[in-house]
This record gives sequence, C-alpha cells and structure tokens, in this order.
Amino acid sequence: MTITGQNLIAGEWSGNTQGGFKAFNAQTHCAIDLEFAEATMLEVNTAVNRANEAFITYSQLSAKKRATFLRTIGAEILALGDELVETACGETGLPAMRIQGERGRTIGQLGLFADLLEAGEYQGVIEQANNDRQPLPKPDTRLGYLPLGVVGVFAASNFPLAFSTAGGDTASALAAGCPVVMKAHAAHPATAELVARAILKAIDICELDRGVFSLIQGKNYAIATQIVTHPLVKAVGFTGSERVGMILQAQIYQRPEPIPFYGELGSINPQFIMPNKLAQDGNEIAQGLVASLMMGQGQFCTSPGVWVVVGSEESENYQTFIASASEALAQQSAGVMLTPAMCASYNDAVAEREALSGVSLLSTGLMGNEQECSASLFATDLATFAKTPLLQEEVFGFSALVVRCEDTTEMMEFVTLLKGNLTASIHGLNSDLAEAKVLSQSLAHKVGRLIYNQMPTGVEVCASMNHGGPFPASTNIRTTSVGSEAITRFRRPICYQNMPAELLPTLLRD
Repeated sequence: MTITGQNLIAGEWSGNTQGGFKAFNAQTHCAIDLEFAEATMLEVNTAVNRANEAFITYSQLSAKKRATFLRTIGAEILALGDELVETACGETGLPAMRIQGERGRTIGQLGLFADLLEAGEYQGVIEQANNDRQPLPKPDTRLGYLPLGVVGVFAASNFPLAFSTAGGDTASALAAGCPVVMKAHAAHPATAELVARAILKAIDICELDRGVFSLIQGKNYAIATQIVTHPLVKAVGFTGSERVGMILQAQIYQRPEPIPFYGELGSINPQFIMPNKLAQDGNEIAQGLVASLMMGQGQFCTSPGVWVVVGSEESENYQTFIASASEALAQQSAGVMLTPAMCASYNDAVAEREALSGVSLLSTGLMGNEQECSASLFATDLATFAKTPLLQEEVFGFSALVVRCEDTTEMMEFVTLLKGNLTASIHGLNSDLAEAKVLSQSLAHKVGRLIYNQMPTGVEVCASMNHGGPFPASTNIRTTSVGSEAITRFRRPICYQNMPAELLPTLLRD
C-alpha cells in the first residue's frame, strides 16, 4: 500500500508533503525516505467542523450499528497484514511479536466495546412513576447518556497501535457516539496512515458520514493548541509527557468553555518487597523485576521504576537481592529507543542520577552501538530520596532505582512521599500479610491499580481494569483509559422526566 504522507480530512487525503517532516527508522537512526505533511490551520479546522457535522447523525446511530462499525475497523486493521507489522517495527524499533500482540489488543478493545454495546450495557436506568407514593407522587425518571461531541485524541509514542490511531481513546470515543479528530504521533506517522486507511474503509463499508474520523499529521506544536482550543472540540484524550500534558491542560482551562482533558502523564510504578519475601525469594524477585523493567526498553507506562526494599545496607538479604538484580541487569542487551530524542533524554536522565550525592550506580546493561541505550540500576536510601525531587520523577526507559528503608515504618514514610501512580505492586509471603495490609491501605490512595505478587507491566483489557490514578498518573482521577469504563469519559448523564415514549431514546423506552 502506497503511503501518501498526507492528512486524512473527513475522507479526503490532503496536504503538501514537500517541506514537511520525515519518518524515522528507530533501529538505524536514519530517516525513512518518506515525507509527511504538516497539517495547516485550515485542514485542522475543516476536520473539526466536518466531525461536528457528522456528530448529528453518528450520535444517533443505534448501538448495534456502532458495534458493527467497531468490528469492521478491527477486521480492516487485521486485513492490513504484514505491512502494518513491518511498518510499525521499522518506525518504533519494537519487535514483530510485540507489534502483533499490540494489534491483537487493539482489535480486542474494539471488540470489547462492540460486545457491550450489543448487550445493552450502556442503556441507562429506568424508574417508572409511582402515583401512590406519599406525601408526593414520584414522576417517571429515566437516566440515559449522551455523547459529548467531537473528541480530540493524541496518539502515544510507545504504543503505535493500542494507544494510537485506533487505540483505546479512539475506540471508546467512537463507541460513545463521538467523532474523532486524531493527532498522529510523529514517531510513527506511516503506521498511523495505514490504520487511518483501515478506519476510512470501515466508514465506507458501514456507509457512515466520512467526517466521523480524521487523521492529523505534523510536528508543529500549534496543531495541538488548535485542536484543544477549538470551540467545537468537546473532550480530549492524551497520552504523553507531564510537561506537554500540563501545557495542553492550561490552554483548555483558558477556553471560554473548559472541556474534559483526560491525560495520562507519568508514573514510577513503585514495587514494595516485604521483609519475609526478600529473605525467602530475594533472587527470584530481583530477576523478575529486571525482566519487567526490560520490556520494551522500559518504555511502558507501567514499567517498574522504583523498588522499595526493607533492610540495613549490610544485611545479607539486602545484599543478596542487590547482587542478584545487578548481575541480571548486567547481562541485558542494549536496545533502541522509540526516537533519537528519547534516547538522548534517557541518557541525560541516567547521567543526572549518576551525578547525585547519595545515589550509587549498581549496574549497567551491555553496551551497544551509538544508536542504542543501556539499562541501568541505581540505589539510594530513604533520606536521600526524600530530599531529592529528581529521584521522584519518571525516567522513561529501562532505568530503575532501589530505595532502601531501614524498616517497615520507613517504608510507610516512603508512601507519603509518592505522587500519584498508575500502579504499585506489593511482593510478600503469607507471613508478610499483616504489614502488607497496613501498607496497602495507604498505598491504595496513591495508585489506580494495586497489585500483589505480580509485575505491573501489562494491562488487561476488561471490565474490572482501571488504568489511571492520582495526578500525574492521570489528570482525572475518576476515569480509566483502558477497559469498558473508558467510554464514560466521552459521554454525560441526562435524566428524562415524564417523557412520552416517542421522545425517549430507544434504549430507555419500556
């Protein structure tokens, strides 16, 4: 399939690729011989306006027809075959097995919402009138849900499929009845175009208004500003850095009509190794943490960035854990990051940690070529962690920090220092449960997902999943970006009182 490098504006390919930006091969650090257009203000405005026009009919589409549309998108993504996998691998440096798994997850997310729509999961609540109630009769009230309108979605750099063009934000917005204007990530623009072509084909097969989806390419920050401040955009889904996320949120707050901003911004995903677990399974847990850290070169939003261990620096259990973790990490191969900029940022962050007083570099992974980065493991004590804000920030990549606490009291003090996180894990034995219970009660207020004896990497797409958390894990603590409840971000409740059946939505009729 020929890549045009253009924007998809309501079904039409648009934009001048000359003088635009080039895709990049993450494995070779060389530009791919493709140029991509920078979207103009007119193109962005057209995309939003056409999405708003499509909202009139798409928002009234039956749940069954929306489900069919979602399933058709999934089928068309699968029909892209090996070309999608090869393109995504080239642009991100991620292995084919990872991309294939992510493709399956993307199609699975679309199918999940389709299943729920067909099952009437989102139909609402019906409470009929009770004229005999005293002292006043109860009117007929019915709680339904309305889609918000045009949704702006920003693709993630680290998930070119599952958190990008047809990823969770797009799937849940379309399921809710909202057209989507997607801002592609400049790290994988060709992958984004392929998936956009699949969505466009699904739109045509289902005979929908082509304004229901547009793909915006470009590296110009003004594009993002225009999307989040456009008066017809009614909600925004974003996955990216805390710095950029806060800029966009500030711009949204300055709008005459502030809108919901669902941003996933960062997480260190602390791992707590309880004392008896450390004594019995120190080697095993150390190797497990290293394996989890190495997934995707640590470029997962749930990568275990901080490991909290109880014990004196001289204790045998602590030293055994440190030695095992250091040895395991030292054997890990170097790897490419998603972009050269991320590689440079990662190396800068590692150098900053090396220069800090009270922080020790325990181990580094194998060295690679100049395009590759190496894993790193650091250690410090609670006092140093508490007074060093830099250690409390996420390092995007395969670097972890061991924080040693003298006892479980210090471990509890560590929890008070935490910002919001997507996840945290407690690793313990039955003999640790009493202390783990106290820890979990405090830790639950710092995370969106609390895990016991499992690693944080990997997110199950299901009804009970929560992928969010207190700030800066996400900008809205009450929502998830993964799982069936993700749809609630893009719809609002509405109560119909004493309405004739002819004026009620179909799902709220008797």
